[in-house]
Amino acid sequence: MGIMTIAFKSIDSDMPALTWIDRWAPVWLRPYLHLARLDRPIGTWLLLLPCWWSIALATQGWPEPLLVALFAVGALIMRGAGCTLNDIADRNFDGKVARTATRPIPSGAVSIRQAFGFLCLQLLLGLAVLLQFNLFAVMVGAGSLLVVAIYPFMKRITNWPQAVLGLAFNWGALLGWAAVRGDLAAAPGILYMAGILWTLGYDTIYAHQDKEDDILIGVKSTALRLGEDTGKWLVGFYSGVIALIALSGYLAGLGGAFYVGLALAAAHLAWQVARLDTGNAKDCLAKFKSNRTFGLIVFAAIIAGQVL
Repeated sequence: MGIMTIAFKSIDSDMPALTWIDRWAPVWLRPYLHLARLDRPIGTWLLLLPCWWSIALATQGWPEPLLVALFAVGALIMRGAGCTLNDIADRNFDGKVARTATRPIPSGAVSIRQAFGFLCLQLLLGLAVLLQFNLFAVMVGAGSLLVVAIYPFMKRITNWPQAVLGLAFNWGALLGWAAVRGDLAAAPGILYMAGILWTLGYDTIYAHQDKEDDILIGVKSTALRLGEDTGKWLVGFYSGVIALIALSGYLAGLGGAFYVGLALAAAHLAWQVARLDTGNAKDCLAKFKSNRTFGLIVFAAIIAGQVL
């Protein structure tokens, strides 16, 4: 039995039938919307939330609604662009794994040329959003492109691709502050480091879904590197997240309500670690998705620390 046959037995496709895309979108548009993962918003949330944290951290009072909305649109577009780039880079791997074999590129619904064209369109739309900010923020945003470009290839050369994902996915912790204040400071830098540790935690959990397939096709991950010690490492990652977010809030002068909210966020992360079953793919996915709740609690805590 070949690798492809073995891999196809391991896990169901990650493109469930009859999403809103399949029900409502024009037929010609559906493969592109699937390529951008618009039917699975958790990735957009995880990209967006550090942006919102940073906006709130930089704003004395309530965050400006227009900035909140612009970052939401930008995160939606750039997460889609990242997924498109990732699928282009992984086109020779995805067809060998049941969870990814039905994605638009390996299934033949979108050609490589079409995927590149779609990627260019997404990047242009992302640039249009970025240009709504001040010049310093535009320069900060442009600085993320190198990290975004190299991430899809890291799983081939390092056991820690999740660290590179953290560098890319949390760039908004710098950009949000820059968009509000037109500069950078220690507080957003520390928030950025907290986000990297957060990504190391949640994406290690996510990667435990793919352990068998990753071994078969020869790619690396922290799930494989940490193995049975994952729980201990998660305690370390998540403890660092809370400590660094607390420090960034202190440097930004947040009030006591922030620390109350952060304690609730810490309890949520503790629940993740205590209840995680790394041998159960469905549980890993559920715990991974629950990080949206953590991120929203932190966002609310920062706002509370500013306004109360």
